[in-house]
Amino acid sequence: MCCSKSALSSPRTAPRSPFPRAPSSWSRPSSWRAKQTTESPPVNRSERFPDRWPAGSDCILTATEVAAALDRQARRLGLLLAGRDAVTMMVLMNGGLYPAVELARRLDFPFAIDHVHATRYRGATFGGELKWGRWPSKVTGCMLLVDDIFDEGHTLQAVRKRLLDDGADEVVTAVLALKEHDRGLPRDWVDDSAIAVPDRYVFGCGMDWQGYWRQLDDIWALPEDVCS
Repeated sequence: MCCSKSALSSPRTAPRSPFPRAPSSWSRPSSWRAKQTTESPPVNRSERFPDRWPAGSDCILTATEVAAALDRQARRLGLLLAGRDAVTMMVLMNGGLYPAVELARRLDFPFAIDHVHATRYRGATFGGELKWGRWPSKVTGCMLLVDDIFDEGHTLQAVRKRLLDDGADEVVTAVLALKEHDRGLPRDWVDDSAIAVPDRYVFGCGMDWQGYWRQLDDIWALPEDVCS
């Protein structure tokens, strides 16, 4: 396309905006700036969701404490898995989703991600018969098996054994929380846990209460006299 010299030399004007221009002296009001920097007040979930929040629950680990524990766990796992080839982070759904995402953001070596589904809870506050769900079509190499909590250990052990039986060269187990009691299986085969929690029913950070609140970034516990 050819243009004349006069057309090239003439200044190009920007299209007129349909919106009024703010005066040159305009600035954001101080109240607006305050809203951007002030943290929101804590949510009273027992009032907002009376039928979806367990009464009397208390926060036992803050989001800051959980994040710091995950930082330390990721560093330990990085050292433990250094030099491994063909690592797959195997997420034990649904509880393992939250800690797996948080760990994945912190690990700085290449790995694949897959998931399995097996549960004994199905929304209840106590374990029952193990039910198998989704299982990967191919299992090989080193598996980093991630779950939310080691309570009595039956589900985690069953998944670990099946991964080894199906062809995994090695299974490294990592849980977010280790519940403090002496019931269930020995714990000496668990490779890493980020935090310890009391012998109460806990939820948040992947763990649920009646199917809810897995998304919380802090950890809460039901009253001691309700359920352990």
